[in-house]
Amino acid sequence: METKPGGPQPKRLPNWWIALVMLLLAWNAIAFFAHPGADTIAIPYTTMLTQVRDGNVAKVQITGDLISGSFAKPYVAQPQPSATPGSYTTFFTTYPQAIGDPGLMPLLESRNVTVSVTPNAPSWLGALLAWLPGLLLLAFFIFIMQRAGGSGTASLFNFGRAKPQRYTSDQPKVTFDDVADADEAKAELEEEVDFLKNPGKYHALGAHIPKGVLLVGAPGTGKTLLARAVAGEAGVPFFSLNASEFVEMFVGVGASRVRDLFDQAKKAAPAIIFIDEIDAVGRRRGAGVGTVNDEREQTLNQLLGELDGFDPRVNLIVIAATNRPDVLDPALLRPGRFDRQVTIDVPDRDGREGILRIHMRELRLADDVDVKTLAAMTMGTSGADLANLCNEAALTAARRNHSAVTMADFEEALDKVRLGAVHPQLVDPEDRRIVAYHESGHTLVAWLTPGADPVQKVTIVPHGPALGLTEQLPSRERRNLSEAYLKARLAVMLGGRTAEE
Repeated sequence: METKPGGPQPKRLPNWWIALVMLLLAWNAIAFFAHPGADTIAIPYTTMLTQVRDGNVAKVQITGDLISGSFAKPYVAQPQPSATPGSYTTFFTTYPQAIGDPGLMPLLESRNVTVSVTPNAPSWLGALLAWLPGLLLLAFFIFIMQRAGGSGTASLFNFGRAKPQRYTSDQPKVTFDDVADADEAKAELEEEVDFLKNPGKYHALGAHIPKGVLLVGAPGTGKTLLARAVAGEAGVPFFSLNASEFVEMFVGVGASRVRDLFDQAKKAAPAIIFIDEIDAVGRRRGAGVGTVNDEREQTLNQLLGELDGFDPRVNLIVIAATNRPDVLDPALLRPGRFDRQVTIDVPDRDGREGILRIHMRELRLADDVDVKTLAAMTMGTSGADLANLCNEAALTAARRNHSAVTMADFEEALDKVRLGAVHPQLVDPEDRRIVAYHESGHTLVAWLTPGADPVQKVTIVPHGPALGLTEQLPSRERRNLSEAYLKARLAVMLGGRTAEE
């Protein structure tokens, strides 16, 4: 089959398949040479003696316990359960006491039968038969290792090596301009960038830049994006690996991968190592009863040693991320290892507006899209949630055959993300009437209660598990909640049930 350059390439058989086929061919070859052919018949020892006395045996080969030979003229087998009728030219028989038969050799000499004796079977045949089960077991082991460590013949020998994703300067890079909000975190990380760019300035003053930075934040707040932005700003290689990839079922593999990861980064220095979800290997040791994991603890010990052991003059920075800093081992957080913690919180209104503008760069927006209103409607969401919202709005616009993404598409996408997909309206008029009273109660109480958030949207169309929805748009971003505000929220919540009554 011909393939064009860059086109789909024909699939190749895995190497373990080729090895298995070769072993099967060798087995068949051994069976072919070790077993008799179609013109050979197994006969009893007494039948062989009868044929010798009748002068119908030309030569005999004695090999260990096996006696074989050839007839002087074709032997016609009689109909027996052990032999198929036909004409045969050679025979074999097994008789362990044949060598001890005192009358065998005189009988053969008296009938002028040529006799040759071999003490044992050919050595190569026995060796192959003895080694074949081991070779098959080895082929199966190679197959298991390739499934665990990837394809290719080298995967067996690279099982203890780390396989990080490496981003270099020739790939599309992420900078701090691609990260909206998180200004405090970016300010702390800019010092790490300056160290990677100008290490001599710090070494001349005798300063030691923190080599370990721990990014702490809720899922989706942009910890990985910030780490890539540090590498993009510094223009250095970026090694990214999830901590769970260190842990294997074989003890010692995780520690070997940690050593290999740091060796790769040191050779490419200045560089950045990013370990995501470090709590997978960095959990507190000795926590719980009977939950010791030798492989995880060895991996953690190796990681602690690497963080302590590399030369301060090597321009290497380790950045780790977790959303559970409370479960980390204290030795991992002490000064000299991960001694700088950067907390990344969910964005505020201005941050959400900046994040939305970044994700809206590639969208064709309608004129009615108000980014400030969307930022106000998405309070408490993370950067990943906002990226998903923009994508869902684009999908909604495509499903509606719109030429551009409208504000209504964003509102429908927000309802879908928060509450679930729209369900058909309730069939029973009484059910619809109760839901309408319920949502009206929320709306009226919110409208008449001082300090309550203004109502943005009311609907009795079911979304996910909700039969209706009253959405309030916060008037401002609140960090502290007053007693009057909390009482207003409680009143709005209870207004729906009160209206039903």
